Amino acid sequence: MQIVFLFYDGMTALDAVGPHEILCRLPGAKVYRAALHPGEIQTDSHLVLKAEISLSDISHADVLLIPGAGNATSLSKQPEILKWIRSIHATTKWTTSVCTGSLILGAAGILSGLKATTHWAAFERLKAWGAHPTHLRVVEDGKVMTSAGVSAGIDMALILTEKIAGTQFAQSLQLGIEYDPNPPFDVGSPEKANPDILKGLKARMVARFENLE
Repeated sequence: MQIVFLFYDGMTALDAVGPHEILCRLPGAKVYRAALHPGEIQTDSHLVLKAEISLSDISHADVLLIPGAGNATSLSKQPEILKWIRSIHATTKWTTSVCTGSLILGAAGILSGLKATTHWAAFERLKAWGAHPTHLRVVEDGKVMTSAGVSAGIDMALILTEKIAGTQFAQSLQLGIEYDPNPPFDVGSPEKANPDILKGLKARMVARFENLE
């Protein structure tokens, strides 16, 4: 099974690292981290990752994963990346995204007419790509699976693991990484957050997003 992660400068590290921790353990998994140009990738938290191969070295994938970023929509101005995503999507069993990675799928024309989700601060932007925004942590529509912000990528990877390798195997991986959330604050969604905190954070996050034009 060939699993390909798209890497690009400015991406959010956990969007890729969380699912990678799970999907790399699928039976027979061969995992590739590909970028337009191989080498070091500067994430938005200044953690440096590495893409070992270029996009041109990948012609197919069983699973394609697109991580998000604060500037994810800037990839709409990189047609060579969007063309590659479309070509790989044609070969996949599953095309997936984490957080604002769904905006990249949208820019590639993959979400038109599909239900999808993304980070809550970018939720309405899905409509620009013809998607139907859906308030769920993980949304599956055909072979396209999108997940909400950052940490939701772990949930998505576990759901995908269940579909590929069965419930027992997926549960064993969840147990192995001790994924048993018990956060110190019950504010992990806009519905639960203090309105003042929500207003301030949303203003800061939306200001980071690139224009869709």
